[in-house]
Amino acid sequence: MKTVVVTGAGGYIGGQTAIAFHQAGYNVIGIDIQEPGLELRKCFSKFLVSDFASEESLYIINKAEPHAIVHCAGTSLVGPSVKAPRNYYQNNFVNTKTLLDFIVDNELSTKLIFSSSAAAYGEPIMPPCREEDPPLPLSPYGESKLMCEMMLQSYSNAYHHDFVAFRYFNVCGADNQGRHGQAPNATHIVARVLEAIRDNGDITINGDDFPTPDGTCIRDYVHVQDIAQAHVLAVENYKVKGIYNLGTGTGYSNRQIIDTALEVTNNKDKIVNWGPSRAGDPAVLTGSADKFTSATGWQPTHDLTSIIKTAWQWYNREL
Repeated sequence: MKTVVVTGAGGYIGGQTAIAFHQAGYNVIGIDIQEPGLELRKCFSKFLVSDFASEESLYIINKAEPHAIVHCAGTSLVGPSVKAPRNYYQNNFVNTKTLLDFIVDNELSTKLIFSSSAAAYGEPIMPPCREEDPPLPLSPYGESKLMCEMMLQSYSNAYHHDFVAFRYFNVCGADNQGRHGQAPNATHIVARVLEAIRDNGDITINGDDFPTPDGTCIRDYVHVQDIAQAHVLAVENYKVKGIYNLGTGTGYSNRQIIDTALEVTNNKDKIVNWGPSRAGDPAVLTGSADKFTSATGWQPTHDLTSIIKTAWQWYNREL
């Protein structure tokens, strides 16, 4: 049985990834600063509550000699990164360098799968974003992810360690068996809309005057289970190396998300107030996953209705 270490294994993407590897027959070791939920805990042979770059974590990794490390740990909000950049560079870049140096120094033969972000692109040249587009991040968060990608590539060239960096677009939805989902008060629109419906509240969404078919901005949304499956494919396909987008290439508008959420939840209340567009918000931000699909056959399997339904089930389960 092959061993996989998942960092950030108690979090949203890391937890679902651990479930996917467990189902695929791997021995899964989890590392995170937060404890996993009871259902998620069943996926791990060992779970360490610690920073992924701590001496204890590195000792566990060295002892396990994992087939792969799926590095999902990190600090991940664009807005707060502008106000507190030191946390993002420290946690996302400096600590990842500590992990990579340890792998090199101890001559561990392990493939590293890194959670990067579409924030590395910044303002898109033309949708959908493709891997060959120049990355021009607009926030310390995006910069820290791009710095990690550059470091991974240079370490791979020098020390011959394989890596995959996934540029996620908007990850959403929840485990379809109710084992795992997003923590409360997430910032993306799917979470905000569903929590507003559940709590009989309302939200303000910026912009209904974009040059799009319905006037609202379009973003790319991928179900967290599809993201988790991409991690398994990246580990199991030894020829898969480098940087890949994980997106649908098309996306959904804010108005489509609201309408689908109201339909799925059978809600007719007004939950949205429209605010002014924000400077710098692109009308369309989507990502092509053609490169990864060509390499592995990966395809998103969840449409918007499925994304909303699984998330709604999870949020109601948490009541």
